[in-house]
Parts: sequence; C-alpha cells; structure tokens
Amino acid sequence: MFDKDLIKLIGGNKKYVVYTVLLMVLGMLANIGITASVCWAVSLLIEGAEALNYVYPAVTAVISLIVRYIASRATGNLKDMLGRKVKKDLRKRTYDKILRLGVRSTDGMSMAGLTQVSLEGIEQLDLYYSTYLPQFFFAMIAPILLFCICVGIDWRTSLVLLACVPLIPVSIVAVSKYAKKIFAKYWGKYTSMGDAFLDSVQGLKELKIFKADAARHKKMNQSAEEFRKITMKVLVMQLASTTIMDLVAYGGAGAGIALAVVGLMNGWLAPAAALFLVLVAVEFFLPLRSLGSAFHVAMNGASAGRKIISLLNMPDPVWGSEEVQGTELKLENVTFSYDGKRDVLKDVSMTFPERGMTAIVGESGCGKSTVVNMLIGAYRPKEGSVTVGGKSLESVTRESYYSHLASVSYNTYLFNDSVRANFELAKKNVSDEEIWAALEKVNLAEFIRENGGLEKVITEDANNVSGGQKQRLALAVNLVADKDIYVFDEATSNIDIESEAIIMQNVKAMSENKSVIVISHRLANVVPADNIYYMEEGELRESGSHEALMQAKGGYQKLYTAQKQLEEGYMQAAGVAAEVNA
Repeated sequence: MFDKDLIKLIGGNKKYVVYTVLLMVLGMLANIGITASVCWAVSLLIEGAEALNYVYPAVTAVISLIVRYIASRATGNLKDMLGRKVKKDLRKRTYDKILRLGVRSTDGMSMAGLTQVSLEGIEQLDLYYSTYLPQFFFAMIAPILLFCICVGIDWRTSLVLLACVPLIPVSIVAVSKYAKKIFAKYWGKYTSMGDAFLDSVQGLKELKIFKADAARHKKMNQSAEEFRKITMKVLVMQLASTTIMDLVAYGGAGAGIALAVVGLMNGWLAPAAALFLVLVAVEFFLPLRSLGSAFHVAMNGASAGRKIISLLNMPDPVWGSEEVQGTELKLENVTFSYDGKRDVLKDVSMTFPERGMTAIVGESGCGKSTVVNMLIGAYRPKEGSVTVGGKSLESVTRESYYSHLASVSYNTYLFNDSVRANFELAKKNVSDEEIWAALEKVNLAEFIRENGGLEKVITEDANNVSGGQKQRLALAVNLVADKDIYVFDEATSNIDIESEAIIMQNVKAMSENKSVIVISHRLANVVPADNIYYMEEGELRESGSHEALMQAKGGYQKLYTAQKQLEEGYMQAAGVAAEVNA
C-alpha cells in the first residue's frame, strides 16, 4: 500500500526515509557477509586447509558483525528521529491549519473527533512513516539485490526464490481491499465512541436531572460493544493475513532450499554454495514478511492520515496584504450557500456605519447568523462582496481586520484561568484599574471582589459563575479590548432580565463612538437601534428605525407586536400566579 498523498505529508522528512532504507540495505549486506564467512569456513574445513587460512573468513565475519551492529543502531535511531520529526511537523501543521481556519469551524468534524485525529491519529502515522514506509522500499529492493548476488551461484534456485517472493504482496493486496473497509469502520466507530463519551460527560447534569443516565449508560455500552466487535474483526484479519504470509514465506523458502539440496545431490552445486543458498533463502522473504506485519499498522495510520489530509485540504479563508483604513462595513449584493445548492443569503446589501447601533432581526433561519459569519470573515460570499472601509475583506490582512473587530455571543468562551488572565488575552498590558472599570460597567465588580478578586479562577466552561455573569464578564473582557467594531450575536440569550438590561445599556453607550452590530431574537432589545434590518428567508425585506418600521406595518411590525403580546401575557400570568401564592 503506497499512498502518494500520505507521502506528501512528510515534506522534507523524506530524506530520512532514504537514509533508513540505505542503512537497512547495508545491514542486509552485512548479514550476507556473515553468511558468506560461515560458508567460506565450511569450504576450508572440507578442503582440509591450514589453520592460518581461517583468519580471512573470521576477519570478514567480525567486520560484517561490526557493520551489522552499527547499521542496526543507526537504523533504529533514524526511525526514531523520523517518527519524532514527522509527529512534530504534522502536529504543527494541524495546529497551524486550525489557526488559519480561525473563526471558521472545522466542517464535518466534531471536537472529540478532531482531538482524536490530531493526537492519536498522528501517533498512528508515526508508525506508518517510521516503520512501514522504510520497510516498503527495503522489501522492494532486497529480493532483487539478493537475486543478483545468488544468480551467479545457481540461477535455478535464485529464480525459484525470486518467483515465490511476489506471492506475499499478492496476498497483501488481496487482504487490502477488505482491510481498508475494516479500518475505515474502525476509525469511524472509534471517533463515534469518543463523541458519545464527551457528549455524556458534558451533559451529565441533565442526564441526572432527567433520570436518563441509565439509558445513556446502555447507549455508551452499545457504542463500546460496537467498537469491541470492529476491533476483534481487525485482530482476526491481522491473524489470518499473518498466517497466509507465513505459509507463503516459509513455503517459498522451503522450495528454494529443496532445490539447493537437489543441486548438491546432483553435483551442480558445491557443498559451500548449497549451504549459502540454504542460509540465504529465508532472507528473500523476511523483508516482505516484515512488510506484511507492518501493513496492518500502516492501514490504521493511513485511515487516520486521510482524516488529517481532509482537514489540511480544507480551503483557508482568503485574506490580503492591505491595512484597514476605515471601519464602515458593507454587504453588497451578497449571495451565499453552505452546500452550493440552497442559497441561505440572497442578494443581501447592508451598511454598518463607523458609529451607531445597527440591528439585524428576523425569525430563526432567516440568515442572521450567516450575515455574522460574513462580517467576522468565517465565510466568503458566493456572489457580491463584503467591504471594510471601502476595501474588500479579501484584500486586507486578517491581523489588521481583527485588530478593529470584536465579537460577543451567547457562547463567548472564557478560559479556565484567572479573571486577570482572561482580560490579558484581550489586552496584554491591561491595568487593574482598567479591569475594575470594565467590571463596574457590567455590574460585576462587587461579585469579583467578594470571590477572590482578579485572581479568581474561572473553571472549565465557566461553571463557577451564572450564565448572566458569564456573558457580562465576556462583555467586560471585550470592553477593555477597545475595538472599533462590536458584533453582538444573541449576547443576551438565556440570561436574566437584570444582566440583559446591563448588557444592552453598555451596548447603546458604546454605539456613540463605535460601530455596534446587534443580532437578537428579542426585538425589545433593538428598539434603540439607529437602523434595523429585517430579514425573511435569506432576503432583506425591510430596513429603517423602529418607529419607521412600525409605521410601515410590514413583517417587522407583525413580529414585534406578536412578541410584545406574548411578553405581556406572560407578565400577566406571572402576576396572577404571584397573587394566588400570596
């Protein structure tokens, strides 16, 4: 199995594969030298030579042993170096690729799957490159080299041995088609089990609350059982193919040995020549036998390698080399499709001025989040353009653009680190005074002071603060970043009324000096906006101030009125319930 795409992955490390193969060939030649020395000594013994004559084969054997030892040690060291360099290079390339993708998600790959592929998958590729690949080339060279050496001794035996050698790769090829399917399923089941386990751990609280942990336990057991079965299939396949290769290898060696013995008995081979061919016969098959043993490791690594290749082949967002001069954002006749078939944005044009609050509203699935993806550079339009300061987004550098842009969403990530460290990510030299000022603005200063101060550690997924506190803290972190453009994507989703009011108060205050873009399902939050874009089914249907849109009595007015009636009904119901309880 020789995959050109996998070979390309190792880049400049190919030279170590060449060096390893050359050392393996040198080691084999040293083995031949040792065998030849033994046969030479036997020939001298048969001829009754003087004791002094045994010095020559002895010296040859010693030199061959030294060369063999040096070649073996050097081969081992080179394989280790090759494996380490490939792993380091692939991990760097994978990490750099994820960084280049930036805010764009890794389509079709879960977090657990991405972790398994980039960690354990690369470990499997280490064996592919350090063990299988050198053995592959050595196994191609060794039989031919041995044939060239042995053909001068006896062409019949040499030809029989060489003719039997291809039977091993034939058996490998026969197994490979089935093996590819098995290993593809193996990695699929493996990543699926990892996904299920991560999902269960992250949702453990909900499983306990809904008393669904027992059912989830059964599902996990089922996933583990499926993985066990596919693992057993892999092992059975390996055992069966190993048995086949052993039969071919030792059968071919046996045929060569039998012919050498026949040659000795019929007189066309001298005893020393026959002994040499008998001892060397197995050497014809050992390289390919070792290749067959490494084949299954290679298949596992190749399956992981293809997933890594699919990640590395994902197109990078296009960025240019120019600096951002102005911060007015525009979508000009933008059409976009995620799958190339159904357009989720259809000829959308929007303007977001350098100062002021602009809102994008509409029912779920209307295209609001896709507009956000366009604005933050996660995707590029199929048609039309996104511009900043009059320049297309593709023409400016990523660094320049993001130095002006901040994005705050309902799931903005807070790192498992101290409060101060989270602020330092947004601004390296931020002072304590700046941090406290930002915390005061979002009404979190007192809470932070009472709970460890700026050294308070935010646990994983911010589990030691409430949802509202998490989103207010995320807002405070972005406030110290002091960007020119702020995108709030459902930043007040699923939080308490107090936190929502604080966030929206800060958002409106920021809009006096900065460009603030708000995406919200709750239309009460966008009433103060200078301009509101109302979307339906990927199209821009209405735009204007709240008052103008209400007077137009279009889709926005209907949606706003419906929401308001629902909220009022809810408040009335809550009031009645409170009176009954009182």
